[in-house]
Amino acid sequence: MTAIVPLLIPDWPAPAHVRAALTLRAGGVSSGPYATLNLGEGVGDDPQRVGENRRRLRAALDLECEPGWLKQVHGTRVVQLTAAGNGRAPEADASYTTEPGVACVILTADCLPVLMCDEAGTVVAAAHAGWRGLAAGVLEATVRTLPVPPQRLMAWMGTAIGPSSFEVGGEVREAFVTRDAGSMVCFKPLGSDGKFFADLYGLARRCLQAAGVRNIFGGDGCTYRGEDRFFSYRRDGATGRQAALVWRT
Repeated sequence: MTAIVPLLIPDWPAPAHVRAALTLRAGGVSSGPYATLNLGEGVGDDPQRVGENRRRLRAALDLECEPGWLKQVHGTRVVQLTAAGNGRAPEADASYTTEPGVACVILTADCLPVLMCDEAGTVVAAAHAGWRGLAAGVLEATVRTLPVPPQRLMAWMGTAIGPSSFEVGGEVREAFVTRDAGSMVCFKPLGSDGKFFADLYGLARRCLQAAGVRNIFGGDGCTYRGEDRFFSYRRDGATGRQAALVWRT
């Protein structure tokens, strides 16, 4: 009997043969701070339980092969995934593929997962967009790497830490404002101690638009405030990871 894995399905006008999903924290076998569907390795969870959680996810999505897991480092490297290279887990923060049955996947626990495809569904991509990656240009790098013009792309922003929960210092604001003065609107001052609330959704939207992407969807909810549904590193410290996946059938 296949285990039930609750999923959040993106609301975007992707072609019918493009599938996408964001996992929630229920439906797995992990316990404690990783309860229950932790999909991240190297976060302190039992590797066997992570393996079982990944098996359940693959079965629930009826994937032909293991998703293209990455070693995420908050950088801007984009890799192409193929069925032949599946299982290598390269160090990168974004991936894309043109092959059916190969799933691009990003793990998050407050950072923003961004999924992409073109209007014809010939290519799909996933990017890990925490504030460091956004400031470094991971979304722009992903768009540049894809073999289609940006005006033919659409993007869906999954759930991340929300703009009323993501407290940052002035150095984070400065990292964005120096590259895009208009991004100042994405930071709300907190008193007089030099802290700000940062809007990851707004920052990502500006990055995508600057890269030429106009069809942008999603961008709501909050992992920090959604304890029953989402893992959040900022809230809990030791915690699991949810996954955002996109693939072609």
